[in-house]
Amino acid sequence: MAMKNGFKRAGVLAVGALLLGVSACSQGSTTKQPDASGGQSSGPANIKIAYQQWGPGTVMKTFLTGAKAEYEAANPGSKVEIVPVVASENDYYTKIQLMMRSPNTAPDLVYEDTFLINSDITAGYLRPLDDYIKDWSDWSQFQETAKGAAKGQDGKVYGVPDGTDTRALWYNKQIFAKAGLPADWQPKTWDDVLTAARAIKSKVPGVIPLNVYSGKPMGEASAMQGLEMLLYGTKDTLYNFNQNKWVVGSQGFKDSLGFVKTIFTEGLAPQPKQSLDPNWGNKVGSDLLPNSKLAIALDGSWLYNNWQKTGAKPWPQWTEVLGQTAMPTQTGEGKGKVSLSGGWTWAIPAKSKSPDAAWSFIKTLQTQKNATKYATDGAQIAVRKDVASDAGYKSSAKSTQFFTDLVAVTVYRPALPEYPKVSNEIITAMEAVMTGQSSPDDAAKNYDQAVESIVGKDKTTTQSQ
Repeated sequence: MAMKNGFKRAGVLAVGALLLGVSACSQGSTTKQPDASGGQSSGPANIKIAYQQWGPGTVMKTFLTGAKAEYEAANPGSKVEIVPVVASENDYYTKIQLMMRSPNTAPDLVYEDTFLINSDITAGYLRPLDDYIKDWSDWSQFQETAKGAAKGQDGKVYGVPDGTDTRALWYNKQIFAKAGLPADWQPKTWDDVLTAARAIKSKVPGVIPLNVYSGKPMGEASAMQGLEMLLYGTKDTLYNFNQNKWVVGSQGFKDSLGFVKTIFTEGLAPQPKQSLDPNWGNKVGSDLLPNSKLAIALDGSWLYNNWQKTGAKPWPQWTEVLGQTAMPTQTGEGKGKVSLSGGWTWAIPAKSKSPDAAWSFIKTLQTQKNATKYATDGAQIAVRKDVASDAGYKSSAKSTQFFTDLVAVTVYRPALPEYPKVSNEIITAMEAVMTGQSSPDDAAKNYDQAVESIVGKDKTTTQSQ
């Protein structure tokens, strides 16, 4: 779920409290024990699992607690320690990377965002899983795109995906009615989106017309579901895969920054100080949308997870109050709509002391029953064929089919080692524009120079395709 927020580098001391030492293998028999999916683990072992917890985090916490009980029952003597890392998304990235540097602090299993896989491989943090996967029949159930997202540039597999996501526009039908806008809203261009936002500002005062994540505190949420949702709706892209080069001098990049400037200077977006709140993403789902303080949100498929019975803000009426519509391309070009997809995987750190036991736990997490439960409860777009065809999953939420259909037009970030640094420059450019410190043209120029510095001028091109 990209989701999902903030990019502040945490100091080592701040992480110290999280670095709970990995216990050595527990004493006792080293005979093979059956794991929860019918395979064999390497005997009793203590394993530590690190994952990001945002907001109450009840869905993942409940899911992992259930899997822990199942695993420990099937592997007598083994203990599973669940370590929630309470942090914004990019703070989480920093903290788990610090944890993975040493065998004394490395977890045995880590929740890894797919876009970080190659950079973490380059840093030596992750263990390839091919020797495990070759004997795992369930791997054939995973969609090829999901498998690809978990692969390194070396062709090896470094994670087992547990779901993906797509992005679109969520809108409040009640606010739209007050503004004289249609309940079945289907914008065809960026101008259509701006026109609706302007109507809301004029006719429904006190409501934020449009939220597009922007600025450094929201981190990857700003880069991916902010600027990149705009950029990939132009004729340009971030990376030219035919030339294996990063794109600079992009008019689409400038136009995307221009859209950001428009919504902030016209008061169609939140105040910059609101958007720069590290908790802004949580507020959108748990306060602004359910309390009708926000009319349109460019956000992810997982958002309704906030409104389930176990969510941060139970809100059964969301299915009637909110509509979903695709984000249009700039002028209706191409397929007419755009989405971006991310996703998370379960990965085993290179310095795990109990990789075999960690793999057995992954198989527990990814039985068909457990995978279906998490995709349903966690508002995920399924990456397994057997889950995607499950009747309970397909009917689990009113928006499930809509967001699943967007996979046909979705784009994936260039999951290359340089991407995290490039992403940070995207966020820097956005923040400079939204706060009025720079024009879109100047911010784009600074971005181009930064990218050339990161990847080398010979690894850049002015051609998007």
